[in-house]
Amino acid sequence: MNLGPTELVIVLVILLVLFGGAKLPKLARSLGRAQKEFKEGVSEGSKAEEATDEKPKDA
Repeated sequence: MNLGPTELVIVLVILLVLFGGAKLPKLARSLGRAQKEFKEGVSEGSKAEEATDEKPKDA
C-alpha cells in the first residue's frame, strides 16, 4: 500500500472533517498507545514461544 503525498493530504482532510480539529490529537495519541501495546504483546508472545521451545520434551 503505497501512499503518495496527495493521498495523505486527502486522508488527513477526511479525518479532519470526520473528527474535528479538537479530537485529532486524542485520536493520534490513542492510536500510538495501541501500536505500542501491540508491539509489546508481540514481543512477549515471541519470548514465551522461545521459552517453550527451549524446554526439553519428555517422550
